[in-house]
Amino acid sequence: EIFFLIFLCSSFTEEKLGQAEKTELDAHLENLLARADCTKNWTEKIYRQTEILLQPNPSARIEEFFYEKLDKKIPSRITNGELLGQYMQDAANDFGAATPYGSTLMKVGEYQRKLGETEREFMQTSAISFLTPLRNFLEGDWRTISAEHELRVAQTEFDRQAEVTRLLLEGISSTHVNHLRCLHEFVEAQATYYAQCHRLMQELQRELARFPNTFTVTPSISAGPSGVAQSAMPAAPHSKAMEADGLKIEEVQAPAAGTRKAKVLYDYDAADATELSLMADELITVYTVPGMDPDWLIGERGNQKGKVPVTYLELLS
Repeated sequence: EIFFLIFLCSSFTEEKLGQAEKTELDAHLENLLARADCTKNWTEKIYRQTEILLQPNPSARIEEFFYEKLDKKIPSRITNGELLGQYMQDAANDFGAATPYGSTLMKVGEYQRKLGETEREFMQTSAISFLTPLRNFLEGDWRTISAEHELRVAQTEFDRQAEVTRLLLEGISSTHVNHLRCLHEFVEAQATYYAQCHRLMQELQRELARFPNTFTVTPSISAGPSGVAQSAMPAAPHSKAMEADGLKIEEVQAPAAGTRKAKVLYDYDAADATELSLMADELITVYTVPGMDPDWLIGERGNQKGKVPVTYLELLS
């Protein structure tokens, strides 16, 4: 576009060269150069920061840069949202898609993937409508302006080169208009992206509202995925249920089957004679008896016996 303008104005330039006063031309040219340099500097910053916004991973940006320099197609990348959604759905299949947790994971994973796909579309649209025009200016018009300016300084035909450069620099106004249009398109794409994200999250909330409430958890001493005994209470309560039933700790006998080894996670000081003090990392034998508070187990160490809180233990076998 700029080169076509130069071609059309070349004859006009030759006619006007002898009519301009040199001092006025220099001052005007310097102002145009300063404006062009300011435009170039801010365009570079906006371009680089937009690249970071669209692709925060610096390694991925470097890889894309090399693909562009080698004139090869940049491979399509899966977004973090798509990857998270895939993990959730894979986990749902392992846990059981018919379970409350599995079915919820499956639905959330589906919408995370949709959000990721929407993000990828936004990145592609922004790269085409916003980044490409900015890069074209930096790699095209600006290089031409710089080259013309260097020629103006270096070559003896100063006036002709200065006039050509002036014509190019005056095109900065149209560059601003073009970049303004591109900026509007970028904001429009961004607004569409967040609107789609908002719509998808609203849909997900409506979908989740249809699932039964599964947040009420019954206390249990079963080991969780990490092997640590799970309990509805975060701390160890001092239950007196055994004493209330008249069962003395010294009368409790280990069952013929059902004893387990447990590793102590933290030090614990017994609150009374019915409890067993614990030291972190030691191994003890544990078991339960009918009617016992689910937050507690019977622990044995040698000839010592007493109640121990399950939250301080990691069940091993």
